[in-house]
Amino acid sequence: MTTIMPDHGGLPQEEDGRAWTDPALPVADRVEALLARLTLAEKVAQLSSAWEDVEPAGPEVAPGTSIFDRVGDLTETARHGLGQLTRPYGTLPRPALELSRALAERQRQIMEQSRLGIPAMAHDECLTGFTAYGATIYPTSLGMAATFDPELIRRVGEAIGADLAEAGVHQGLAPVVDVIRDYRWGRCEETYGEDPYLVGEMGEAYVTGLQSAGVYATLKHFAGYSASMGGRNHAPVHAGRRELLDVILPPFERLVAAGVGSVMNSYAEIDGEAPAASRWLLTEVLREQWGFEGTVVSDYWSLPFLVTAHRVAADLPDAGALALRSGLDVELPDQRGFGDALVHAVEQGAVEEDLVDRAVRRVLRQKVELGLLDPDWDSRPPALRAGELDLDKGENRALALAVARAGAVLLSNDGTLPLPAGGRIALIGPCADDVRTMFGCYSFPNHVLAERDDLGNGVEAVSLRTALAEELPGVEWEFTQGCPIRDEDASGIPAAVAASSAADLTVLVVGDKAGMFGIGTSGEGCDVEDLRLPGVQEELVEAVLAAGKPVVLIVSSGRPYAVGRFASAAAAMVQVFLPGEEGGRAVAGLLAGKANFSGKLPVQIPASPGGQPYTYLHPPLADRQSFLSNLDPTPAFPFGHGLSYTSFEVDLLTADREQVTTDGEFTVRARVRNTGTVAGAETVQLYAVDPVAQVTRPVRALLGFAKVILAPGERATVHFHVHTDRLAFTGLAGRRIVEPGEIVLQAGSSSLDTPVREVVQLVGEERDATVLRQHAVPVTVERE
Repeated sequence: MTTIMPDHGGLPQEEDGRAWTDPALPVADRVEALLARLTLAEKVAQLSSAWEDVEPAGPEVAPGTSIFDRVGDLTETARHGLGQLTRPYGTLPRPALELSRALAERQRQIMEQSRLGIPAMAHDECLTGFTAYGATIYPTSLGMAATFDPELIRRVGEAIGADLAEAGVHQGLAPVVDVIRDYRWGRCEETYGEDPYLVGEMGEAYVTGLQSAGVYATLKHFAGYSASMGGRNHAPVHAGRRELLDVILPPFERLVAAGVGSVMNSYAEIDGEAPAASRWLLTEVLREQWGFEGTVVSDYWSLPFLVTAHRVAADLPDAGALALRSGLDVELPDQRGFGDALVHAVEQGAVEEDLVDRAVRRVLRQKVELGLLDPDWDSRPPALRAGELDLDKGENRALALAVARAGAVLLSNDGTLPLPAGGRIALIGPCADDVRTMFGCYSFPNHVLAERDDLGNGVEAVSLRTALAEELPGVEWEFTQGCPIRDEDASGIPAAVAASSAADLTVLVVGDKAGMFGIGTSGEGCDVEDLRLPGVQEELVEAVLAAGKPVVLIVSSGRPYAVGRFASAAAAMVQVFLPGEEGGRAVAGLLAGKANFSGKLPVQIPASPGGQPYTYLHPPLADRQSFLSNLDPTPAFPFGHGLSYTSFEVDLLTADREQVTTDGEFTVRARVRNTGTVAGAETVQLYAVDPVAQVTRPVRALLGFAKVILAPGERATVHFHVHTDRLAFTGLAGRRIVEPGEIVLQAGSSSLDTPVREVVQLVGEERDATVLRQHAVPVTVERE
């Protein structure tokens, strides 16, 4: 018996024998009911994906797009159903509603071709906002991290998630929770910085926000990707097991505990093991130790790379079998290692069908949880039903402005800032009048349209030049580019020097233009040999500083560059990390004094362009050893640094007890006061130092932080509630432990500005901390 349901864009539903469509049944029962009805080919189809819009001759929107041929169309790739539709919005520059209509038609085709009418999940990129033509472009993740404001980033996640859900997208490929280990790596801009606790805080905020909209977040890249040799993309990783366990894995572990829906493997290799085929990572650590219950999806073409790049598989069927056994569930962006090859391998007895069933259960569970198997599910995205899809709403633009403003970091200032409201100011630099220098590599304009300026940006954005003219109309502005972003063309530098010499002061804007695979100076595949500014920008800065007029140096970049050597000559310095579509207005307002700086550095600013391969989170031997080496790795500006138009004092650090058991908790209080004349926000940072341990420990590590807004003269006490889990590390035996002994606590305004200290003694037996009970340090603020 068949009952025709109302026309909601779905298919007729059978009343009998379709228990998986009954929302009243437990999720597990619905999954098992559907799994029992699937043929082997239909099961494998649920582990496969299809990328419909990509063309080999089109833009390079992912590694391999131009070298891999397409794998048929939906008539072929979805003949037994389909697990995932790849990037229905993030591939072509088309109006959003048009792409929404195309997505609906593809879903109907997939359901019609599927014997049991199972829809596909749709996924898209969403690192700096929904990577779709016309969608809001937020600051990069590094810029978000510079806010030190998890609540603000949670709101960003909510906004992006709402846009994805409205467009009918079920899974977002973000956040990146890699911890920076080498600033030369092109993908620094995609991360939340160089500290695992900061990365975890920001990552959890983003995931919580995104998933509140009913969209699964995807952690990437699991694991070790950011620790590649020489900062080269796709290079081997020679990190030791302790570095992996104590620095690289903690953000992933924390977000698994927070309930993230999906994890994506890393392209890298770790000590000869490819993560896409690592049972240790994908099963033993992720599932057996951490209890992850979501799906593991492959980074694009990871299975073919097992054959061509890692050489751990003989051919594509071998790669698919290897990945499936290791714990990978879904192949993206298409079906080369899974698909027909996997069906054949199971039929020949080379792969156990139980392994296919294991992965399919995970996929079907998410489809049930998303409502895709409910009888009234509609293949039309909500926006299509409403007849409107605005991906750059006014409230989202306002949020992008707030994040850009909160993430701008004032490195130094001799009083030149705020800028005067009148006089003559020279505006110089390749990043001063190009809005795409404010976008990250995963923004649609730089990701897909990098070589198509004729198609515009899809969003309204003003350059810093335009924004400053609007903000300070009484100023006589003179603009000159000085030099290109990356070309070795110094012919414009004399004109820049002349403009600076004739002005009262100069605003000099240098940095990056993000792109993909060498097209940009920052971004995926845009790695650097050292940390000098791109092209001849260093020459431009030196020449303009030598002109003798006050210079405000602004760096808009995706990585920290070694600009510290200019600090003594520049009147003021500002760092922004590709601040998005509202970046021009945000920075202009800050320079004019209409808003106050409050950003803090999520990475150090190096003094040496050689880029000593140590972040602030380093052991004692990585500190300056003047009698052993002539190289000095001391940064120009340390992790956590950031000034304001007011001043703050952090004092009276106290702990509520002198001794704490190794399985206990304690509270640390730090007092902060606005000692200046204007309102501002200070981020109070608490660091832990372990003076003597059984293995070398970092010279200091961020324990917790709190951003506090204070009026002039106002004072507040910040309470850090610390569980000893936050002091755990991997000991000599390779187990995570909490060790008795002295812990020195330091608090202040940066990792190297910690004027107050306190000591607590951990007492009792060494404790096994394999399973953490507490990942965060909750903070409460008491105003006086």
